[in-house]
Amino acid sequence: MEQGGPRLIRCNAVDADDEVFQVVLNDEEQYSIWPADRLLPAGWRPDGTQGTKQQCLDHIDQVWTDMRPLSLRRAMEAEQAQAPRVET
Repeated sequence: MEQGGPRLIRCNAVDADDEVFQVVLNDEEQYSIWPADRLLPAGWRPDGTQGTKQQCLDHIDQVWTDMRPLSLRRAMEAEQAQAPRVET
């Protein structure tokens, strides 16, 4: 048994300051970041932006202006297109 109590072991590379990230998005056009050196999970694709965590988050702030999922945006647009127009 080790003396001195438990030791903290860093096992999450996502928190590393020098980690390179990429901006990714899914089929619903929802954005996230992912470590650039890791395989993407199923359903996600890169948008072409890489950099520090903060650079990637700043990019997402600029491009992700509508938080609604793509399927909801399309449904709302279809509903609006079918609604009768009221003239004023």
